Amino acid sequence: MADEKVIHVTDGDFETTVLNAELPVLVDFWAAWCGPCRAIAPMIDELASEYEGKVVIAKMNVDENPSTPGKFGIRAIPTLILFNKGNVVDQITGAVGKAMIETALAKVL
Repeated sequence: MADEKVIHVTDGDFETTVLNAELPVLVDFWAAWCGPCRAIAPMIDELASEYEGKVVIAKMNVDENPSTPGKFGIRAIPTLILFNKGNVVDQITGAVGKAMIETALAKVL
């Protein structure tokens, strides 16, 4: 199952797992009650499989981890933020198509 390739990050391990990562990291900021977040979840799982070894795909539950989304000014979910070497490369808000996410990923590959 693709979801096994998606890592789950928290406020406590965000710096180590995302900001200090060797590979680029795409973080999906989501919540269980968010319909659009659930709608894109299968696509996020697909991307984790397709980009394995090139990009880390991570998810952060904003309800369980309020500090990190606040630091990055996240006001709506789903929000996807692409990090490379600790820097924000791109940010996408809303349930978007796979092609738009792949365009963002191409910036770091």
